[in-house]
Amino acid sequence: MEFPTAGPVRIDDVTVVDPLDGTLAAGMSILVRGGQVESVVPTETVRAERGVRVVAGAGRFAVPGFNDMHTHALQADRPALALATMLAEGVTGMRQMEGSAEMLRHRAEQRLSLTPRAPGLLAMPGELLLPFNALSAEEARSEVARQWDQGADFIKMIMTEREAFFAAVHAAHEHGLRIAGHLPPSVKIDEAARAGFDCVEHLGTSTNVWISCSRDADALWEEKAAGLSEPSWVAGLPYAGDIYMAAMKGALTGNASNTASEEDLRLLARAFDSFDQDRARDLAAVFVENGTWQCPTLVRLRSKYLADDTVYRDDPWLKTMTVEAREEYLSTVDEFAALPASTRETFRRYYEHAVETVGIWHQAGVPILAGADGAGRGVGSSIQLEFRELAKAGLSPLEVLRSATTAPARYLDRTGQMGRIAAGMDADLVLLDADPLASVENLASISLVVRAGHPFTADELANHIDELADQDIDRSALNIPAMSLDGCCSR
Repeated sequence: MEFPTAGPVRIDDVTVVDPLDGTLAAGMSILVRGGQVESVVPTETVRAERGVRVVAGAGRFAVPGFNDMHTHALQADRPALALATMLAEGVTGMRQMEGSAEMLRHRAEQRLSLTPRAPGLLAMPGELLLPFNALSAEEARSEVARQWDQGADFIKMIMTEREAFFAAVHAAHEHGLRIAGHLPPSVKIDEAARAGFDCVEHLGTSTNVWISCSRDADALWEEKAAGLSEPSWVAGLPYAGDIYMAAMKGALTGNASNTASEEDLRLLARAFDSFDQDRARDLAAVFVENGTWQCPTLVRLRSKYLADDTVYRDDPWLKTMTVEAREEYLSTVDEFAALPASTRETFRRYYEHAVETVGIWHQAGVPILAGADGAGRGVGSSIQLEFRELAKAGLSPLEVLRSATTAPARYLDRTGQMGRIAAGMDADLVLLDADPLASVENLASISLVVRAGHPFTADELANHIDELADQDIDRSALNIPAMSLDGCCSR
């Protein structure tokens, strides 16, 4: 659905932050019209213009809107609430990581009903690549061609046989599409990079990356089972795909309480005992050489592998969940807490090595994208929390800001449209109360969010979230009527 074009708005007396070079320009006015930035000029030079709403910036800091480059918000049980919470955290653009033929058709027909109260949909794939639609190389090529025809922006890899994986990478590039996602057990992360795999999510998942970073890699690879967890013929059974998807989504969205086999735990422990920073740097060199991006979703890895942290029982977001969903979530936390201490220690090391490795790769020049891997805010999962995780990995506040602004613009080949506040850019920006280059925490000091030229104060967004949280909302509630802008602007 096309939402109404915003009226002209001018934001006066702000310090404009340019993530590209880290410069700050104080005392500026940003004029937005028709969903685009029309001009950025010194406030002292502007003249009053009839019909233009004026926002008093009062010296605040203006940054480009944040982009969550790994979200499943459109699959959320309450998508309107998920999208509203993302916008309130400054997310004005998102890469949706799971799609379908139906969703792609609805987007083409402008029926997704994304309003100015939702982040813009930057990219979306079709069906996930799995043994049920990409068992062989031929099937993988056919599925990629089908998704290209359906209008997919990229291909999302989850799990295939080795030959099908490389066929899918090649086919995606033949159709001018990127391919991103997980790595099957049979594919090493450096092999994927050399083959042209565009963006690795979650460091690839499972044990692969840690074996590659081990001094004992050769021995561990010999011991690792490289095939799929189920025999290939299972993919042909009636309803096998539905059963597998249900199990897989539980594993992907829950914690690690029931996702690691005894073999995986053994291999992980040995790999961590022999972790070698130089081998991690060698991988980084391969990524840089082949232009392989990383979207680590550290906040998701934390909730998966440190699920016994009390923060996941005390998260305020639990109060917005249905009773059934909250009880189901807390039961998985109980299951994790009941795991043997040795298992939880291995998982703790997983998370700590993930943070360390992202830092090593970043220092070596590997491009990093910010992504929370959630459905909106989520328990212990949001873009603001991901910013803090990236800071733990060693990214400076400016580098964290880039991971959500200029880096997504580069990855999506949209540097002329997004990632900076300049004339001709999309009017997606955030007004902060504190200097974002002084502390990563300041990226959360949001007072105003402008989405496609529509300004919303933090209070307006918070009130809207409260309204949605109090409702029993289904997927049809994505079509939210526009709210007045009067509360955030003065004439």
